[in-house]
Amino acid sequence: MTTPDPHSLEAKCSRVMERHSFATLVTFAGAAPTATHLPLLLQRDAGPHGTLFGHLARANPQWGHFASGAEALVIFQGPHSYISPSYYATSPAVPTWNYVAVHAYGVPGLIEDADGAAALLAEMVRHYEAGMPVPWSGDLPEDYRAKLMQGLVAFSIPIRRLEGTFKLGQARPPVDVMRTFEALSQSPDQDARRLAEWMEIEGMPVRPAPSADGQAGQRERNPLPSARAGA
Repeated sequence: MTTPDPHSLEAKCSRVMERHSFATLVTFAGAAPTATHLPLLLQRDAGPHGTLFGHLARANPQWGHFASGAEALVIFQGPHSYISPSYYATSPAVPTWNYVAVHAYGVPGLIEDADGAAALLAEMVRHYEAGMPVPWSGDLPEDYRAKLMQGLVAFSIPIRRLEGTFKLGQARPPVDVMRTFEALSQSPDQDARRLAEWMEIEGMPVRPAPSADGQAGQRERNPLPSARAGA
């Protein structure tokens, strides 16, 4: 059994889908798109590219689109931040927006087995309660649980293909990369700081290379402006 490359595009996309699991599900009924914002769980080992699991309110007509067998698009928005030219040491430069995003494509299918749907709901509760100081047990009166389940439609989306965009300023000179990383790392905006983490994950030159004596190179003389919160 081979170990997946953690730096492959698929592995990075999976990480985004797991860490930013509140997604946008887009389907089509004729020519008109329909979108729902919802949490989804990724099971990496279910299928060649993994499978997404979730549920919709039965009152939401979008689940009726699944019967067509048409491919759906699921959008996962990762961290993003405004990038000011004032971060850079080189010029000319213009403002831009750096971001991480993943598009997953697949054909949704209903989970019509009542036990399977109940198991999915229980797994979602366990997953999202895991970080709580005192996780909720999920215990409910049986009549309340049955009524709740009647109002939900569970589904799965085996992923057919993945598209990932990791726009992090890779084309900028190393000095600009380092200064952008520093600005984002120091930002009060959480998304900006997470974007800085992705710059490290991508192996970008975010820190000065060691000099001949083994010490980090001298920092650029131009002072970095104070970081602002992201838009």
